[in-house]
Amino acid sequence: MAKQDKLYIIKIGGNVIDNSRNLHEFLKDFHDLEGFKILVHGGGKVATELGKDLGVEPKMIDGRRITDVETLRIVTMVYAGLINKNIVAQLQFRGCNAIGLTGADGNLIRAQKRPVKEIDYGFVGDLHETSVASHMLSKILEDGLIPVFSAITHDGEGQLLNTNADTIASAIAVAMSKHYETSLIYCFEKKGVLKDVDDDDSVVREIPSGDFEQLKSDGIVAGGMIPKLHNAFEAIKSGVSEVFIGKADELDQLSKQTFGTRLIN
Repeated sequence: MAKQDKLYIIKIGGNVIDNSRNLHEFLKDFHDLEGFKILVHGGGKVATELGKDLGVEPKMIDGRRITDVETLRIVTMVYAGLINKNIVAQLQFRGCNAIGLTGADGNLIRAQKRPVKEIDYGFVGDLHETSVASHMLSKILEDGLIPVFSAITHDGEGQLLNTNADTIASAIAVAMSKHYETSLIYCFEKKGVLKDVDDDDSVVREIPSGDFEQLKSDGIVAGGMIPKLHNAFEAIKSGVSEVFIGKADELDQLSKQTFGTRLIN
């Protein structure tokens, strides 16, 4: 293991997971990416649909899922089971020796149950600076395996926890930046940060941290993109080399430096 070794941590969400064609194309590009790599995935719509089939209606507050006991059972089955193992099997088919993981496996990601304040989110995990066992994760990478993390962690006391996949990806990137030159890549439905939200080709190719406040003032960065970029720049301040935000089906453009928006210090 050497600090100069390159590591990519890539997070995908429902726009990839819910569409088999999108997932197929993404995994092909993920396979072609050279260097060490880790994949983090969310749950898409599958958990919600299965829950409804089982008579468990999703409980949401401000767009966030409340994870009660029944919901935790469902998201664990879907995230750590069905989705995770499907991705691992498809990567094996492509010659990537992937291993599907939750945070409980190898004690790789230990979270804390979110404290109850105004809202009780249930069995939701929050991460802290020492959550990720970076040395253990490095051993997995050095053994030639490609970790595929679902959005399930644990508290070290026998309790599984539902944890935001964006947060998991960021925490892994920060922890691993002590060992590797680390790039964090968030794949979502847009091509990147757009100057004009109605023009998919108006991508802002690079944003230094010093330009963030001005872009917010100009309204170019707004809504849900504000916390996403804020968290990205926090990761960069904590040692991550760069963060990309872009569309999953353009991952092959990463080597050509024409993928999405690149965020730098």
